[in-house]
Amino acid sequence: MCGISGWVDFDRDLGQAGRTALAMTATMACRGPDDEGLWLAPHVALGHRRLAVIDIEGGRQPMVAEEDGRPLAAITYSGEVYNFRELRDELAARGHRFRTRSDTEVVLRAYLQWGDDFVTRLNGMFAFAIWDIRREELLLVRDRMGVKPLYYRPTPAGVLFGSEPKAILANPLARPAAVDADGLRELLSLVKTPEHAIYRGMHEVRPGQIVTVSRRGLTRRRYWRLEAREHTDDLDTTVRTVRGLLDDIVERQLVSDVPLCTLLSGGLDSSAITALAAKASKEHGAGGIRSFAVDFAGYSENFQPDEMRDTPDAPYVHDVVRHVAPDHSDITLDSADLMDHSVRAAVLRARDLPVGIGDMDASLLLLFTAVRRHSTVALSGESADEVFGGYRWFHDPETVAADTFPWLVTPGAGRFGGLAALLDDSLLRKLDLPAYRAESYRQALAESPRLPGESGLERRMREICHLHLTRFVQVLLDRKDRMSMAVGLEVRVPFCDHRLVEYVFNTPWSMKTFDGREKSLLRAATADVLPRSVLERRKSPYPSTQDPGYDAALRERAARLLDRRDIPAAPLIDFDKARDALAGPAGPGGAPGGVRAQLEGLLQLNAWMAEYDVQLVL
Repeated sequence: MCGISGWVDFDRDLGQAGRTALAMTATMACRGPDDEGLWLAPHVALGHRRLAVIDIEGGRQPMVAEEDGRPLAAITYSGEVYNFRELRDELAARGHRFRTRSDTEVVLRAYLQWGDDFVTRLNGMFAFAIWDIRREELLLVRDRMGVKPLYYRPTPAGVLFGSEPKAILANPLARPAAVDADGLRELLSLVKTPEHAIYRGMHEVRPGQIVTVSRRGLTRRRYWRLEAREHTDDLDTTVRTVRGLLDDIVERQLVSDVPLCTLLSGGLDSSAITALAAKASKEHGAGGIRSFAVDFAGYSENFQPDEMRDTPDAPYVHDVVRHVAPDHSDITLDSADLMDHSVRAAVLRARDLPVGIGDMDASLLLLFTAVRRHSTVALSGESADEVFGGYRWFHDPETVAADTFPWLVTPGAGRFGGLAALLDDSLLRKLDLPAYRAESYRQALAESPRLPGESGLERRMREICHLHLTRFVQVLLDRKDRMSMAVGLEVRVPFCDHRLVEYVFNTPWSMKTFDGREKSLLRAATADVLPRSVLERRKSPYPSTQDPGYDAALRERAARLLDRRDIPAAPLIDFDKARDALAGPAGPGGAPGGVRAQLEGLLQLNAWMAEYDVQLVL
């Protein structure tokens, strides 16, 4: 996993642009602490920060492919292609000669062999840029589910690109960092619109998309999207197929030349990945697996059940540890850790935007920092809820019937949830967030594939699953990528393997919930490797601290901010609303409409506008 950046300009010689190109790359040093590389040609500059995972010695980038001493193409690449060994064998049989053991070289050679269509052969998580020297053409490519990020900003004579917005903003052509009304709508709407990057003029390469830049201009092409297909397998065959896919996926994702672990929460998803990883590791003679879990000081003592969480995680984590026997470590955090100014600054810098949930993002950053002391790669259970239908709102008839994104039906999220609740009324009228969300929903619904004759609940649940797999999962994948790569940790997400996603997406809803519970298929497929307590546990989201001291510290920090009228966020905020929020009840930790979320959003917004010198164009 790495950080990539670049610049194409057909009107100038970029051979002398090394200082600017290095500045772009340097912004992502945390993504690649092991090496830095730069490749310059007359109209292109490619930058790379490397986190060495495969072929430690031979995988330096940017990498150039040659034939008879003549350079053909160059690549700057981030991610992992899990079937690179099979592709390497096939390419070698076709006459390609390899200088390294890296998947990067396989990707580059695959492009030379099969052209643009080569990407359909890749299994993995990736974001990369290939400069075709012969055609003077740049390809920007992102994996099918959008696990790895890739942004770009067209310029009059080319394009700027990078793994994170900060890389693009480091180029003078992209400054100032401006946000217009649509960007603000996207920031506040609790909806992730494909290709939208919030900063004016900047875009995100869509999952499953190739962006091509040449002298003829810029074009976009989707090489993958979810399609509706008839499911003909019976229940037993479906369960066996899901398990077979999971076994293969986890085994492939254990490939690494550096220490590897799993992230364990005690929920079904992470427990399944940990158990399958331990099983595969032992079968291949590699011994057991290491696992890590996060906990909060006083969490069990302060725990109060709510509509999101029934029970704390710790008892289930320890049940899995006893059952699977990984080499396990608990990472315990307290409120001082979560409110630490340097941690909050690092979270914002990793995000480039005020889009996180304060204590959750901070706890992830701290967890990953602790994990990174022992491992370079971690496997996560992220995205199983989107694939298998795990969220509680999947199973609530009122939410299913609602004419909007299901996650916006949760209390407080629907009309003006989170930070939007504190905005000035005149600004709210101008932004008209309900209309923006409604239009986003209509566009998303129009993309949902359908089977001929499919109707009723099955059709609606296909739509809801599609909404989650194309609009909601990206929010969580972004968070996991930014917080992990901020400390140089590669997090792999087995549940995002496109083969599993395609198969389960086309499994009827009645089969996904065959025993009346959420994620029935996943429970059945992993029943032999998990303790009964985990198999019977209801869905519980990532934990949020319940320490009263955290809310007190958060309110104190927000109160100090609101004592000043000259803060950067002042043009957006209604100070009376914000002070009312200070006096209100905290609400469930992490709830999108709760006071905690509002105050977290206020602090993040102000820090972002100050740190990035954001110019509002409203």
